[in-house]
Amino acid sequence: MSVSTKFFIISDTHADDIQLNKDITADVAIHCGDLTEESKLDEYQKSLQLLQGVNAPLKLVIAGNHDFTLDEPAFRAKVAEAEALEPELVEREYGGYGEARRLIDQTTGITFLDEGTHHFVLDNGARLTVYASSYTPSEAGNGFQYSPRTGHRFDIGDQVDVVITHGPPHGVLDFAQSRRAGCPDLFAALAKARPRLHCFGHIHEGWGAKLVAWRGQISKQPSHFTNIDNSKSKVIEKLSNITETKYDTTDTKLEKLKTARRLVQKGYRSTSHCKGDDAPLEWKMHTLFVNAAAQGLEGLLLQPPWLVQLELPTPG
Repeated sequence: MSVSTKFFIISDTHADDIQLNKDITADVAIHCGDLTEESKLDEYQKSLQLLQGVNAPLKLVIAGNHDFTLDEPAFRAKVAEAEALEPELVEREYGGYGEARRLIDQTTGITFLDEGTHHFVLDNGARLTVYASSYTPSEAGNGFQYSPRTGHRFDIGDQVDVVITHGPPHGVLDFAQSRRAGCPDLFAALAKARPRLHCFGHIHEGWGAKLVAWRGQISKQPSHFTNIDNSKSKVIEKLSNITETKYDTTDTKLEKLKTARRLVQKGYRSTSHCKGDDAPLEWKMHTLFVNAAAQGLEGLLLQPPWLVQLELPTPG
């Protein structure tokens, strides 16, 4: 047995002034990290208030690299480096060690996910298994980052329904300044686990969604070249469809502007992959990838959040 389930997905709000459509309803709301720009307490409060305004009985949040005060070793390292900062100023703006986490944990209706697997039974009767990880490859010294040279282990079990990470996998919705910026270790783990949904942000230029069809066998070194069947996959939406590129004609630019305005007015981009839909998602055959980075680039101040409908199993 399965039940249709709606997910509201947003990421990289960076404490921006975002006004969400108040008519949005979902079974699960997900924030994929970067609640803040500078990891200040007032920024956390702003993004948490944004999430509290979403009509969803379960609201899940992970951290991003900008949210470094949630990563205590990274926070302590930054304080040690900033010798000129007065301790009182740090305390006032960023809080003490652990204070940002306590703020989230004490916010009604919001569940912060540490790295690992989490289990839920939803109000609609569905069973939901989530794997979460905030870690992204970089040596910049921000929160939840690891060296690309050493990699990171993502322990995604084969019964996981939804994967929530801050960053993208290598090869899917991860173009940044014309290069792939996603994590190969994450892609390899996803290719083996094949969850129903993987949502993330971090790479703002990668906003969009793609229904990926997996090839039958897993290669020894999984990659988007060897494990994705692009002939059977479907791009739901991508940023270049709604923002100008240097290749656009005047008519194309006008059509993109109209599309972007409609999306902004609506307040979200939706897609559904249940039985009977045009592109139904088949368990272990497909994964829906969603980059929900909200902070816009030139030409689109707000990249719309996503409202995704999928089928989840029921207990028993």
